[in-house]
Amino acid sequence: MEDTFALTALAMAALGTLGWGWPRTRRRLQLSRAKHRSLTGHARMAKRVAGWIPGYAYGPERFFNADGVPEAVATRRRQGFERLSALYAQRFAQGAALTAQASEGLSDLQFTARYRVPFPFSPLVRQHLRGGSFVTRASGVTLEDADGNRFHDLTGSYGVNVFGVDFYKACMEEAHAATLAVGPVLGSYLPCVADNIERLRSLSGLDEVSFHMSGTEAVMQAVRLARYHTGRRHLVRFSGAYHGWWDDVQPGPGNPMPPRDTYTLKDMDARTLQVLRTRNDIACVLVNPLQALHPNAAAPGDSSLVDSSRRAGVDRAAYGAWLKALREVCTERGIVLILDEVFVGFRLAERGAQAYFGVQADLVTYGKTLGGGLPVGVVCGKRALMKRFRDERPADICFARGTFNAHPTVMAAMNAFLRRLDTPEVQAVYQGLDERWAGHLARFNAALEAAGVPVRVAGLQSIWTVLYTSPSRYNWMLQFYLRAHGLALSWVGSGRIVFSLNYTEAEVDAVAAKFVAAAQEMQADGWWWHEAGASNRGIRRGLLKEMLLKRLR
Repeated sequence: MEDTFALTALAMAALGTLGWGWPRTRRRLQLSRAKHRSLTGHARMAKRVAGWIPGYAYGPERFFNADGVPEAVATRRRQGFERLSALYAQRFAQGAALTAQASEGLSDLQFTARYRVPFPFSPLVRQHLRGGSFVTRASGVTLEDADGNRFHDLTGSYGVNVFGVDFYKACMEEAHAATLAVGPVLGSYLPCVADNIERLRSLSGLDEVSFHMSGTEAVMQAVRLARYHTGRRHLVRFSGAYHGWWDDVQPGPGNPMPPRDTYTLKDMDARTLQVLRTRNDIACVLVNPLQALHPNAAAPGDSSLVDSSRRAGVDRAAYGAWLKALREVCTERGIVLILDEVFVGFRLAERGAQAYFGVQADLVTYGKTLGGGLPVGVVCGKRALMKRFRDERPADICFARGTFNAHPTVMAAMNAFLRRLDTPEVQAVYQGLDERWAGHLARFNAALEAAGVPVRVAGLQSIWTVLYTSPSRYNWMLQFYLRAHGLALSWVGSGRIVFSLNYTEAEVDAVAAKFVAAAQEMQADGWWWHEAGASNRGIRRGLLKEMLLKRLR
């Protein structure tokens, strides 16, 4: 990749001599150097590579010996897989049948089933390890599936479940009772909306609020407002950050069309700041504070867990300093700084990532947990940026409405959520939050180390990622052992474990005990066996060679 950038620089210089203009050439070169050097920073190249990768599947022999282990180890793996398959067939029969039935007409289930593990392994996994996707009951920190199995909930409901499922049940029950007399009367507002606005203004430190139906929609509106008020087209996002599924913020694989007006730059890099200081076409900078856990890397999922090179870890002081440097440059250049707190809002601190990292944004987006268990998206912003019209040009507007924006039941559930933030019980949860979850994490890792398994965890408070300490092509198998031991993960597997904040120390330790037992069983079944001298780099090279051969054939 270094050679690629050298050639880029040479080409830019050549264009300058041909009259393209040295200032423009220099800005283009600065932009290229600020992009992340992996494919995550180069959307068009990433899409080309994604289109080149051939689809293929391992048969029964290759499935258990993709890394060239001795036959005795491959046999242990096969036997372990067969035992696990038999357990799944017995324990999850009704859930698997219901999932198969629903998958015929639900493309989401087809997608998540296929991408739980790296694609060559997927067909056999889908055939033999069918766990089911349906839940019938939830309480405390546990879920119950269609077969009556109980699990510790590590899904976090994609980030919604901050305070525990019973908290949201109470919000939803209160909201339904409060809105029965109104029903789905849309366009008008419940009286509680006025209270929601005042509470959100206080929590965000900003002037005005707009309501939407999802986090993706809230981010779309924030970017529209930034473009409207600055008159500029381009937005800056950071490599690996997730801001919803719409085109402008999802470059690379997953988006049918590469965004034209998006710069994907490096987190925590001086060259990024230099780009912001020298360009006049940037409307906004979009930050997902969850990137503090894995700067410049996409949210980890087991579908891409082809080796053990996954990395994560938080340096709160360094990331806070980075956000403050961004704030300074954005203020200097008239660029709108947007904090996307759809996922982390109200989890890290009562005032969210703004308080946690010590930075004030121009626009903040919220969602997920703020709805009190119901769907919601919110934009909070400075008055000058939230205005959707111009007094001096009445036809020049920034229109944004939605039929279900400020739905009565959603607004009532939000009000129940916001009022509960002021209660002594919730305030006590926020006291010592960092220290408490650092203690949970330390005890968890101590248990894993004592068990002698090649697994550790890293986290941003209650949001954890599983890391692997020895080279392996089979780390993704851990999610299936964890489920067998009564731990429920989301479809991305071990890449994202999300605890609710009502987990007690004893409950976290119970999860750790199950986690250790699952990892020890997986280790005994031979999945982590590797030859001396094996490396992640060697695994990736072997996989690349394999794909080249498949492509050529």
